[in-house]
Amino acid sequence: MGPDVEEAATVHLPRPARCSVLLLTGALLLTACGSGAGSGSSGKPAPAGARAVTLDNCGQEVTVGAPPKRAVSLNQGTTEILLSLGLADRMVGTATWTDPVMKGLERAAAKVPRLADDQPSFERVLDVEPDFVASSFASTLGKGGVAPRDRFEELGVPTYLSPADCEGKDNSGDGDGSRTKPLTMDTVHREVRELARVFGVEERGERLVARLGSRVAEAASGIRAGDTTVLYWFANQESPYMAGCCGAPGVITNALGAKNVFDDTTQEWPQINWETVADRDPDVLVIGDLTRRSQTAESAEKKIAFLESNPATRNMEAVREKRYVLLSGQAMNPTIRTVEGVEKVAAALREYGLAG
Repeated sequence: MGPDVEEAATVHLPRPARCSVLLLTGALLLTACGSGAGSGSSGKPAPAGARAVTLDNCGQEVTVGAPPKRAVSLNQGTTEILLSLGLADRMVGTATWTDPVMKGLERAAAKVPRLADDQPSFERVLDVEPDFVASSFASTLGKGGVAPRDRFEELGVPTYLSPADCEGKDNSGDGDGSRTKPLTMDTVHREVRELARVFGVEERGERLVARLGSRVAEAASGIRAGDTTVLYWFANQESPYMAGCCGAPGVITNALGAKNVFDDTTQEWPQINWETVADRDPDVLVIGDLTRRSQTAESAEKKIAFLESNPATRNMEAVREKRYVLLSGQAMNPTIRTVEGVEKVAAALREYGLAG
């Protein structure tokens, strides 16, 4: 997030709730917004003829007065849901990309301005006058992120947080949080349905959910991999982030009946030393193939080169046999692309003769 403005200034607000905001001695002083009713989560009546939607979102009541026309998605996961729902023409910005956009969405994504490849500043988001802001991660709409949710909603901008990052998950500690309940695709399906409802395209949401469910069922059909162990490496070479039991990699593993070698930790992405990794000696290595550049060994090519040269890992069975599965970062996060992860890991288990 960018630094706060220290002198009096006028901030561009969403068109349904446009008003001046004065920053004075660090406090926000809002002038009256005569046209803002129903645009935020204040519970005020929606304008005549509008279709208000109220959601219980991660413990916060959110009211959207009418289907958004100027939405911003702050993470790739929510962006790809909105694009899959055919909503590119109602988006004015995206941000925080780890991978190329999902196949089939390239033309739609090209129509939406990218505010930043990584995390944009609060001011940059306000510049495009959003009337709705969605995020995949609590950290993005929290302290140290773009801005806390209440800063947007003070300005009449309703926010939405992916339930997969808050329900059954404790984000209070360091790192990426811990799961108090295993994630399932039902939570991702709920996100699709809720966003479809907000935008008034419920039928599109149901069709997308049905396609996702069919793809998982088809990919997992006939696979019984109960004796197969899998490890998921997302990023970082020095202190690698490996998947714990119960996030998106858990969805993939459980769909195929396999076993995650680190299913004894509920942390979303614990950092684990290489000696421990080698000791677990998984049958298959699922490797994040990222295009971002915020950690070491982001690409699969760099990860594999490290595994095959490092004394602690080069003699692991999966490394010797080159049993690698390359996944996008989005497929390893709780998104609609987790289905892509199920498909690719299933195909690899069949190829390696480990499908049961």
